Amino acid sequence: MASTEQPVDESSKAPVPEPKLARGPSFPPINLLWGDLALRLLLFASTLTGVVVMVTSKQTELLFPFPVTKTAKFNYSPAFIYFVVALSVACLYSILTITASIFFILKSSPSNKLLLLVVSVDALMAGLVASATGASASVAYIGLKGNSHVGWIKVCNIYHKFCRHIASSTALALVASIILLWLVLLSTFSIYRRIR
Repeated sequence: MASTEQPVDESSKAPVPEPKLARGPSFPPINLLWGDLALRLLLFASTLTGVVVMVTSKQTELLFPFPVTKTAKFNYSPAFIYFVVALSVACLYSILTITASIFFILKSSPSNKLLLLVVSVDALMAGLVASATGASASVAYIGLKGNSHVGWIKVCNIYHKFCRHIASSTALALVASIILLWLVLLSTFSIYRRIR
């Protein structure tokens, strides 16, 4: 019996693709919304703790050689008042953005315009918290070291607890400033990924 197949020229065949090697499971890209939510929760914790520590920084001491008691409180310094107000605004802002982040995770991702607005306000908050941190740190430094050129004396050798509160609150505000900077970078990267 004769075969009905036509002879095929071996040189005209298309090359057979090599089988692909099996790779491990492909992981989805990192979800930036979860990172955003985590940073906003840290921002809330650091600003709220900073405000509470600053507001509770009251100490009364008996000053020698005079039999006089003096009290050190945060509201005796305009820099510390500004610090408390700035951290309170940042804390309120973090509550609003935590709510928005949860909504975006559950429902839908934010639009580019909304992300741009959030980046702008995050940058504004970063500037506000950083300036308040600088104001608080400068007054705290004078309290710690004094200034002999203008006759300002050190007070941290008398008001130990008060100065520890101020230092702790200022350190927390510095952490909040860094978190806000990370939030600006994260939101900017999120916008970049969308338009790329």
